[in-house]
Amino acid sequence: MPQVEITIGGRSFEVACQDGEEQFLQTAAEMLNEEASHLASQIGRLPESRMLLMAGLMLADRTAGLQDKVNEADGRIAQLQARIDELELRPAKTVEVPVVPSEVTDTLAEIAARAEALAEDVERKAG
Repeated sequence: MPQVEITIGGRSFEVACQDGEEQFLQTAAEMLNEEASHLASQIGRLPESRMLLMAGLMLADRTAGLQDKVNEADGRIAQLQARIDELELRPAKTVEVPVVPSEVTDTLAEIAARAEALAEDVERKAG
């Protein structure tokens, strides 16, 4: 079992951890040290146990706030996933394309032919 030396609030500690967890321990110690340093700068020198307690409580408070946000995000994700599932189960909407009756098409073609004939007459008379 590896022994890791960590420094918190200017004090060194030897801590044992599982193989491969050394980096996680160092990261956690750095977080605790940051809180302890913040406390020391605000309050001054504290007894070791009090400093560790206060720093631990500050981290726990921050962790609880983050957990609330995670729970909120999980709830929102669940809502959105339920909505996605609901929408996927709905049958696809069919789009109705209106069909122009052939009589209308024929009439429009006849009007277009008359307009072209009139345009030719106007050009002939103008030219």
